[in-house]
Amino acid sequence: MSGPLRDEARTAFESLLRPRRADSPVTVLGAGADDLAPGTAFLGVLGPGGWVVPTWPRAYGGRDATTDDVAVIAEELARFETPDLYPFLVGLHVVGPTLLTAATDEQRRRWLPAIAAGTEIWCQLFSEPGAGSDLANVGARAERDGDQWRITGQKVWSSRAAYAHRGFLLARTDPTVPKHTGITAFAIEMTAPGVEVRPLRQMNGDAHFNEVFLDDLAVTDADRIGPIGGGWGVARTALANERGAVGAVSAGTGVSLGRLETLARDRCRSGDPRWRDRLAAAHAASEAARFTRHRARTRAEAGQTPGPEGSGAKLRGSATFKATVDLAVGILGPSGVAGSDVDALEWRTLFLTAPSISIRGGTDEIQRNIIGEHILGLPPEPRVDTDRPWNEVPR
Repeated sequence: MSGPLRDEARTAFESLLRPRRADSPVTVLGAGADDLAPGTAFLGVLGPGGWVVPTWPRAYGGRDATTDDVAVIAEELARFETPDLYPFLVGLHVVGPTLLTAATDEQRRRWLPAIAAGTEIWCQLFSEPGAGSDLANVGARAERDGDQWRITGQKVWSSRAAYAHRGFLLARTDPTVPKHTGITAFAIEMTAPGVEVRPLRQMNGDAHFNEVFLDDLAVTDADRIGPIGGGWGVARTALANERGAVGAVSAGTGVSLGRLETLARDRCRSGDPRWRDRLAAAHAASEAARFTRHRARTRAEAGQTPGPEGSGAKLRGSATFKATVDLAVGILGPSGVAGSDVDALEWRTLFLTAPSISIRGGTDEIQRNIIGEHILGLPPEPRVDTDRPWNEVPR
C-alpha cells in the first residue's frame, strides 16, 4: 500500500542506504563488535529527516509521527541495511523518551538533538554492587554544594560507559528517608574529573559492561533530571523504556529469521520436519513478540506512561532470542561450537551472548514479579524496608 509518507520514506532510504542482503552480518546488542562508525554514519544520514526517532517532536530531532506512521517507516526501513545500534540504544530508547517526560525544555534542547544525531552516546549508571534487582537501594551519595552536587560512589554493569559521552545517574540525596524517596537523577559527563571506568570482560569476548567509580564528582544542578528526591519516578519511567528496548532488540529485530531459514537450507536442514517445526516455532514467537511491541508502542504514542507490558516484551524477547540462536547453533551442528567459518563465528558469539539477555534491562525474575503483581493481581512479595529510613536498614 502506497501513500505520501511511504513514498517519502522509500525515496529517502533508497538515496541514503544500501538494500538489505540475505547474507548481511548477524549481530545484536553489540555482540562480538564495538565498532561505532557504522552506527554513527547511519544516524548521521537519517537524523536530519527525523527518521531515527520519528515519534519525537521535530524540535528535538523527530518528526511528530503517529503510531501508524512509525509502522510504515519501520516497514520501509526493514528493506535496507541497518547497523547494530547497540552503542546508541540507551540514548535513543531509554534516556531520550525519559527526558521527554521528566526533563526541562532547556535540557531537552541541550541533549535530545545530539542523541538523535548519534553525536552523543549515553550510558546508564543505575546498578551498584549492593543495588541490582533492588535498585531503590542505591548508595552512591550526592551532597548539595551551592548550585553543584558532589557525588561519590560505585556503579557496575554499566554498558557503554567506556566510550559514552554522558551518563544517566541515580544517586541518594537524602539517606534519612525511605529508600524510594531519597533518590535523585542526574546527567553527568563521563570524561569529567572524578569519573573512572573499568571494563569487565564477558565470556563472549566483549567488554561492554563496566564498573564506574565516582570520587567527589562535581555536577551542576542544571544537570539534575526531575525534582530532588523524585529520582525513583524518573527511574521507573527509564526502566519501563529499557525493558521495551531490550525486549524489542532481543525479540528478533537484530536477528534475521530469513538469515536463519537460509542457514537451514544451506545446511540441508529445511527438509527435516523436526527442523521445520522449530523454525516455525521461532517465527511464531517472533510474530508474537512483534505484536507485543506494537501494543506497548501504541500505549506510548497515546501519551501514556510505559507500563507492565514492557516486562512482557522483555521476557518474550529474551526467550525468543535464546531459542533463535540455540536453533542456529543446532543447525550448524559440530561447527556451531568449533567451526571457523563466518556463519559459525557469528552465531556462536550470539549464543554466548544469549544468557546475558535475561539480566540486561532487568532480570527475568523481576519482570515476572511485575507481571504477577500488576497484571495478574497476585500478592506482592513481603517488603520490610519500604517504610524505614534508608540509613537505618541493615545491609
